[in-house]
Amino acid sequence: QVQLVESGGGLVQAGGSLRLSCAASGRTFSGYAKGWFRQAPGKEREFVATITWSAGSTAYADSVKGRFTISRDKAKNTVYLQMNSLKPEDTAIYYCAAKQFGTYDYWGQGTQVTVSS
Repeated sequence: QVQLVESGGGLVQAGGSLRLSCAASGRTFSGYAKGWFRQAPGKEREFVATITWSAGSTAYADSVKGRFTISRDKAKNTVYLQMNSLKPEDTAIYYCAAKQFGTYDYWGQGTQVTVSS
């Protein structure tokens, strides 16, 4: 069974940092791009960042550029999202996802990030 499990969410003050982790199990995700998305209350889910598995090429939403960094550990089959200079508007449930082609096929259960002002 394929699983993506996020961890690392929590409550932090504005200006603080958190690192999210997403561990994949049940199959090898070699060759699958990984992404982070988030959904705030009353809003649609939005793209945050993505990384290709082999080359490690990254892309970010404009709202997080310069503050968030996505990375991966191939040996651990884990992707990370380092979030610095957090703002209250970053409050959301953060999801990791994986795709081989086209759309993201596999999703985690999400982890809550709350940034207080």
